[in-house]
Amino acid sequence: MTSFVPLIETFRGGTLECTHFGAVAVADTNGRVVAHAGDAHWLSFTRSTLKALQALPFVGAGGPQLFGFTRENVAMMCASHSGEPMHVAQVQGMLDKAGLTYQTLQCGCHVPYYAEAGVAPAPAPGTYDERHNNCSGKHAGFLASCVQQGWPVANYLAPGHPLQQAIRRDVARAVGLAPEDLKIGVDGCSAPNYAMPLSHLARGYARLATGLADPEFGESFAQLSDAMTAHPDLVSGTNRADQAFMRAGRGDWVVKAGADGVQAFASRSRGQAFALKVSDGNKVAVIAATVAVLDQLGWLDARQRDELRPWRSEAIANIRGTQVGERKSAFQLKVS
Repeated sequence: MTSFVPLIETFRGGTLECTHFGAVAVADTNGRVVAHAGDAHWLSFTRSTLKALQALPFVGAGGPQLFGFTRENVAMMCASHSGEPMHVAQVQGMLDKAGLTYQTLQCGCHVPYYAEAGVAPAPAPGTYDERHNNCSGKHAGFLASCVQQGWPVANYLAPGHPLQQAIRRDVARAVGLAPEDLKIGVDGCSAPNYAMPLSHLARGYARLATGLADPEFGESFAQLSDAMTAHPDLVSGTNRADQAFMRAGRGDWVVKAGADGVQAFASRSRGQAFALKVSDGNKVAVIAATVAVLDQLGWLDARQRDELRPWRSEAIANIRGTQVGERKSAFQLKVS
């Protein structure tokens, strides 16, 4: 645990109850670490923060133009969506344009996230399918890429498949690593996922956010980051943190959460990004720590600070709504 530092602490009745450890890396487009907490180079699986970079082979080959994908469709490829009707409609539209059915999706099926977010009651079993999976937009993009290139669809998630090899190549280039340096694992949606130092994930997001200014992936980064900032409701969903962050950023912030405590966050105007990992994966702690990083970096104006105040989750309430504790930031970024 020496590589992790306390990021968020919770208190009940004035007594420390929980400590959420983690690490933060703030980097620029060249990979220079400008600030950190804990080990800036901690090796972490990227989980769903990787989605925008996984879309690079398809976007770089002109896939969206070939299939008539809208900006909303491009946003869906980067999404961990809530399975709301607007999300399902977008995924179905993408599959229609690629000439495929939802049965070709290999992401699996789970209860839509909109129930957890308090948007609507959980649907009855049998009334949702793979399109409701939070990763279905990414998978629809994968399948469209296979159709575009004439690659087999049946095994599109196999690490040796041409699509996954192309993704590994482009992800490595985007974050400044060799493909063999990416540690492979399998994500919750059955797609290959890669672990990398937090500093390299931050670098990749700093480049993504700069869009056309990037000398290697400029056009693709512009399409992806523009879609994400234009449609944060599709990238996440109603009452979700990434939606709140990108709306508060007013077009400047490119934001994506990942499972098990990962968060990537870039500022287009600053050419910088940070990657954060909370070791125990606590979602509330991840969001609270993210707001604390923004505050310490000076990225918040008064309006944004007020807008994001609820996401700090400073007050801990019991079932009756009585405040019984508090949640506090426990770290200070060190400038490199």
